Order: sequence, then C-alpha cells, then structure tokens
Amino acid sequence: MRCTTPSIALALGLVLVTLVSQCYGQLSIGYYKDKCWGHNVEEIIFSAVKAEFIKDPTIVAGLIRLQFHDCIVRGCDASVLLDGPKSEKTANPNSSLRGFNVVDAAKAAVEEVCPGVVSCADVLNMAARSAVFLAGGKWYYVETGRRDGVVSQVEEALANLPSENLPVRDAVHLFASRGLSKEDFVVLLGGHTVGFTHCEKFDHRLYNFHNTGKPDPRMHTGMLYALKKMCPKDGSGAHNKVYFEYNPKKHYHFDNGYYKQLLVNQGKLEIDANIGRSPLTNSIVKKLAYSPDYFVNRFGSAMVNLGRVGVLTGNQGEIRRSCRAVNH
Repeated sequence: MRCTTPSIALALGLVLVTLVSQCYGQLSIGYYKDKCWGHNVEEIIFSAVKAEFIKDPTIVAGLIRLQFHDCIVRGCDASVLLDGPKSEKTANPNSSLRGFNVVDAAKAAVEEVCPGVVSCADVLNMAARSAVFLAGGKWYYVETGRRDGVVSQVEEALANLPSENLPVRDAVHLFASRGLSKEDFVVLLGGHTVGFTHCEKFDHRLYNFHNTGKPDPRMHTGMLYALKKMCPKDGSGAHNKVYFEYNPKKHYHFDNGYYKQLLVNQGKLEIDANIGRSPLTNSIVKKLAYSPDYFVNRFGSAMVNLGRVGVLTGNQGEIRRSCRAVNH
C-alpha cells in the first residue's frame, strides 16, 4: 500500500508540499528472482542502459534526475513516465527531463521474457543504478517490488518539485517530509557531478543577484568570467549547456569533484553555492569532498532511501504494460 500523510503548505515560498512518508516494508532485494522463469531482470535492464550510455553518456544524469523527479512528487510510482496533456511530464520543471526512451527500451526488453510482472517504477530505479555504475560509481542493491501508479497530474509536479534557488533550510524540510535525511539531500545533489544545466537556471547569479544589478559576490572570479562568456547578458545563450564539472575530462565520471568545487565557490546553481556555505550542510559537503570513497558508497544508500519514498506495494496500483500509459 502507499503510505501518505495529509497535504500541508510548508514555508517554501510558493511551493506546496504534499508530504509522503515511507512505506517500503514489502520491498526486497531480488524480488523478481523466481518470478521471471530464470531470466535475470537486472541484467536485462543493465544491458538496455549500457546500450544508450555507449551512445550518450549524459544519460547517467538524466536517469538519476528522472528517478528523483518521480519519487519526490507522488512517491516512486512511475507517475512521471505517464503521457497525457496534463501529466507530470508536462510541468515546466520536467520539460528538460531525459531518459524516457531508455526506460521504454528496458521495459520492452523485460516484457519480452517476463510479461506483466516487472513494474515501470522498478525499471526506473534499476536503470538509474545501472547508469551510476556505468559512469564509475559503485553498484548498489536496489530493493524491488514497487507497483505503478495510475495518476499523474501536472499540478502536483508544480507544487512539489523544488527549484534550484530553494533556500537550504527549506530544502532540508522538504526532504525530511519524504523521510530523507539532511545528508541524503546533500549526497543526492552529488548527482550533479555527471550532469549539466543551462544558463537560464543561474544567469541571475552572473548579472543581477537578488536584484542587486551585480554578480553573486560568493562566486569564484575565474568561473564568473568563464560563465559570462558562455551566458551573455542579453540572454542569447539562455539554453546553452553548462556542465557542473569544471574539468572537461571528467564530465561523465562519477566522483566527488562536485563537492570539491563547492569548497572553492565554483557551484553553478544557487542551491549548489548555498549547501557549500550553509552551517546546516557545510560539514557534510566537506566530508564528501575529502573522502571520495565515502561519497560513492553513500550515494548508493541515498538512492535506495529515495527509492523507498511513497511506494505502492501489494495490491495497490498496477503493473503497467507500457510505462507511458495506464492499463485498460
């Protein structure tokens, strides 16, 4: 069953937070082991992700983000995968989501050998894990047994997805409302190490930080100069791609470089800069920056914790035949 608590308005600006508590007692490692006639579901999904990774390594960040955007709204029920004129994926914060095609391919491959058994929610969680591993992260065990939701509403996505400018204290409260710790929050942001953003998401920090008409004074001078060249003041580069990792040779390598950059004021998004400085999170950032092994190990457990949020199990929901549509 899905466990939820009543919706409340938290002090998060205009963000309406629907609280989703943990309900993962029926999830287990190896749930599909004896349910698919000897076929290894996790290997099938890994192969599908690997095929896309070889063509496009940026898919790693895409799948991590896709899992987050699914779980943080209604819980990990694959509601973000549903098509529809007013589904979650039509919300503006979801307009740049990527990885739907990979989930489709993985689901289709699984359906060929094990029809009607493996949920799209589980496929997404296992696909994200495969992507992390392919980029050099550590393999972690994904609990499975989720079922798929049948509701997907644009309004819920708009109300619950955090913005890149959310204050740290509010972000910590948001994650706590999902049963996620402060450290889970900081560790999950480490997915940025293999990701990219666009100029429009942070150009206010370059030219008009908090309506001052000046750059964010915390930003590293060299990075500010470089970003201004990539993101002109006239907005002509609003959609230009900017990698979080400063070193081009490490754009697709999963490591703790993101945190090292935060300690020298090289965070791109406002939330990046803020977690590096906030007394609530600075010590966590330092721990992750100084210990690469701790980060790669802790990221897996944070993704597992994320994957437990608001799950459907038992007889709730359904096992979709297609991840893009509910069954009829």
